[in-house]
Amino acid sequence: MKFMKLGSRPDTFYTAEAVRSVSSEVSSDLIVQVKGSRYLLHKFPLLSKCLRLQRLCSESPESSQHHIVQLPDFPGGVEAFELCAKFCYGITVTLSAYNIVAVRCAAEYLQMTEDVEKGNLIYKLEVFFNSCILHGWKDSIVTLQSTKAFPLWSEDLGITSRCIEAIAFKVLTHPSKVSLSHSYSRRERDDVSCNGAESQRLKPASRGWWAEDMAELGIDLYWRTMIAVKSGGKIPSNLIGEALKIYAARWLPNISRERDVNKQEASDSDSDSASETNTKHRLLLESLVSLLPAEKGSVSSSFLLKLLKAANILNASSSSRMELARRVALQLEEATVKDLLIPSISYANDTVYDVDLVITILEQFMLQGQSPPISPPRSKLGFERRRSRSAENIDLEFQESRRSSSASHSSKLKVAKLVDGYLQEIARDVNLPLSKFITLAEAIPDFSRLDHDDLYRGIDIYLKAHPDLNKSERKRLCRPLDCKKLSVEACMHAAQNELLPLRVVVQVLFFEQARAAMGGGKVTELPSNIKALLAAHNIDPSRPNAALSTTTSIQAEDQWSVSGFKSPKSKISTLRMKLAEDDLDESDLQSDGLGRTSKFKAFCALPTRPKRMFSKLLSINRNSSEKN
Repeated sequence: MKFMKLGSRPDTFYTAEAVRSVSSEVSSDLIVQVKGSRYLLHKFPLLSKCLRLQRLCSESPESSQHHIVQLPDFPGGVEAFELCAKFCYGITVTLSAYNIVAVRCAAEYLQMTEDVEKGNLIYKLEVFFNSCILHGWKDSIVTLQSTKAFPLWSEDLGITSRCIEAIAFKVLTHPSKVSLSHSYSRRERDDVSCNGAESQRLKPASRGWWAEDMAELGIDLYWRTMIAVKSGGKIPSNLIGEALKIYAARWLPNISRERDVNKQEASDSDSDSASETNTKHRLLLESLVSLLPAEKGSVSSSFLLKLLKAANILNASSSSRMELARRVALQLEEATVKDLLIPSISYANDTVYDVDLVITILEQFMLQGQSPPISPPRSKLGFERRRSRSAENIDLEFQESRRSSSASHSSKLKVAKLVDGYLQEIARDVNLPLSKFITLAEAIPDFSRLDHDDLYRGIDIYLKAHPDLNKSERKRLCRPLDCKKLSVEACMHAAQNELLPLRVVVQVLFFEQARAAMGGGKVTELPSNIKALLAAHNIDPSRPNAALSTTTSIQAEDQWSVSGFKSPKSKISTLRMKLAEDDLDESDLQSDGLGRTSKFKAFCALPTRPKRMFSKLLSINRNSSEKN
């Protein structure tokens, strides 16, 4: 780092009886009091360079041998005053980025200008600041950091703005053209090899070399500097996002754990300190949110959700939380289930996770969906070989829209898997309301779920965690479930699941029969009452209409136990048990197989869209009868 030495005389300041003085053959005639410290000095060297001291001495009466001058609001403290006093005596002083701001403010306060004496301290400081400090990377960073102690003085003197402009200019410039002055990234490269020059030549600086050094700034100065960097328009948005991530890791570490500790210790003596810390972190987080680049993908979905968790814990402004939720929704397909587990801090309910916030994110995600692509208009005149440029542009626009629509469709498929995994995690919460579980399950369109195994797992977990649900609530819970999209393993588990409503078990058994028939396997005999119900709808379960998807695979750790369910008897006994639980048995059916009450038909109703299947089955029956 750069430094400058002024003066040539040795240091002759000493302390005697809590008074700082200077060795001299001439007796002192000036007493200066600076923030509790007393200096015994001489008028001539100081007044010849300090216009303020001249005015104060002329205004104050002389008492005996000494003039007494009070400087209660002196900027920079006793260190800066002593350095200015040594400059007046010609004693050697060393200036660097660490003390130049304090000395510059002190010299301005004492009015050590060119009007008093040529080559005064202010002039020398400005020359050093403009020619050396602003030209070095680390010097500019350190100087800007030190302005935090003198914000008003630094603003009035233009120190803060000039440092910010110099830093932004260097960020926008290639690092090979910047004097790094042993910044962290440069020092790291120098430590790798003994031959520094050769090491630097073989290992060029990365494009984000500036982010770690800038992360040392306070949030106010960092925000202003990043605004200047972004306004340059040369830094890619992903580098801006990476710099924000580095800064957040520097100043927002383990925010949730810290909050829990503060919460436990708040009753002791640190409640005010904890509240002040939370306020500081909240302002920091809101400033980071305002700096996020507008481009999608500039920051990862995981980082956005971490910010959202911190915003929830710190009770950040609603606008900041909504902005983060909107940004997460733009790239929700990149998130993981762990990312979505945002702790709840609401005292209105006792749920473990903030489900409402995830619902808001999902709503924002669905609002961004695009309509499916349509086919472009084809030419009827056969001018394909001589198409105009406008026609080619139309085709290019169509292809682009088709790609974006395809991407939107694939993202919905990923988000559906994400939501189903999230449902499995929150279903274990005994305080989770049924309405929120259903809202999340139904937020995803039907086409987004290629299979319903994960959704069924979530429903099964919720049923086990909430054994007190009545029949109506269990029916509502299973409403989003499509039995046609269950795998063989899921069907086998569902058929023996005593917690499921009877209607779901009937649907599962029916579609399992259809699947077995299409697979050429032996069709298990259904109970007589279920046969009668299917016959009432003119359905022959032994003649299914189409193959059902069995391509869904289940991970080993999530596979259900299907032991004891290999024989048809176990299926029939399970169904009969369900019928008994619901006060429905074979006596509820007439001898002709038709149900006496519409309640039973509705309870055992087949899936909501069976008409196409039924029509195909009937057509198969007709064709076979005609051949006979």
